[in-house]
Amino acid sequence: MINSYSLQNGVLTPHTGSLDTAIWLDLDSPNDEEEAAVEAVLNCDIPTQAEMNEIEISSRLYTYDHATYMTAILPANSDGGDPLMGPVSFVLTATHLVTVRYHNPRVFATFPPRAQATKIEISGADSCLLALMEAIIDRQADILERAAAEIDMESRGLFQPKQRGKSKDYQKVLEKIGQMGNLNSNIRDSLLTLERLVTYLGQLLTKHDVNPDMRERARTLSSDVKSLTDHANFVASKITFLLDATLGLIGIEQNGIFKIFSVVSVIFLPPTLIASMFGMNFTHMPELAWEHGYAYAVGLMITFAVLPYLYFKFKKWL
Repeated sequence: MINSYSLQNGVLTPHTGSLDTAIWLDLDSPNDEEEAAVEAVLNCDIPTQAEMNEIEISSRLYTYDHATYMTAILPANSDGGDPLMGPVSFVLTATHLVTVRYHNPRVFATFPPRAQATKIEISGADSCLLALMEAIIDRQADILERAAAEIDMESRGLFQPKQRGKSKDYQKVLEKIGQMGNLNSNIRDSLLTLERLVTYLGQLLTKHDVNPDMRERARTLSSDVKSLTDHANFVASKITFLLDATLGLIGIEQNGIFKIFSVVSVIFLPPTLIASMFGMNFTHMPELAWEHGYAYAVGLMITFAVLPYLYFKFKKWL
């Protein structure tokens, strides 16, 4: 599918005319016919899905003939905690911006109507790309902010005093930490590709001697991506701390359970010994002829069960 946009009085608006009069062509999972139509308009190649998945920098950032090709990894469905990561290619020419994608990052649905509603000033394909990159980085910042807020909430819940009679579901806590760690790792990977793309774009704008304001916007994008990368690293350290703390609390709870079992075993060891002695099948056992022998044996078992318990309480082992 081809989504096309043009400029009307410097404002990005949906376009329904011929492709050569549009300024931004957004290819959403294009077929061969759609790729051929765009290639005919731009007179340059459109990267295939296999080419977009190449991980070498030389395959993601390069200029060929009159077009510049840039590819970054962007998340989709990130609100669910299990984002779908995929490459998005940006093809920039003197007259057109082309984006090629095979998944649906939210920014491609939200940016066009927001640009139209807020009347973001766009003068050409390069400024359209800058505005789109600003929206992409804003989206990454929103995802990181939400992840950091969820981590703080999970941390507060984990370290709150445990209410009597209620135990924490550490399995759910570990599952949540795993989701947050996976999300943050994917965002860090995306920011790495964006940092390289923005740096390359800044060098390209400097070479083309564009408006100084656009070069300043490119430098701002670069600094924003670096600050987000630092924040993502900080979030990763918090996730690691939360994981270690959760495993430590699980260990403490398990040790408490083992301690209870050990104490119970010690408490019932003397009564078991006494019951074993009086259960021996010997002919000459004087206690078998006692009138109060049964009560005596039971009293011994209760006494030697209570004494270890009181001793443990005195030592504050319980």
